[in-house]
Amino acid sequence: MKITVLKIITLILLILSVGSIFIGYVSDFDDAEKLIGFGVIGLFIFVFPLFSYYRWKDRNVKDYMITKESLEKMRDYKEKKDA
Repeated sequence: MKITVLKIITLILLILSVGSIFIGYVSDFDDAEKLIGFGVIGLFIFVFPLFSYYRWKDRNVKDYMITKESLEKMRDYKEKKDA
């Protein structure tokens, strides 16, 4: 298993975001809600996009889009299966 820089950065940001949310919930000081907010923002603005890019960077998006050709393939497969 190859560990890349992007994977390490994503993991570090995930740990920091989840840690910030956890510390915000268990702590009892005035800025605890800000920690929770920064943790959530970190997840949605940094971690999720980096994770999505890392997982999808080598894939062809056309394979997952519904096009005329893919609909024809599905119809042919269904007709072949029903026959």
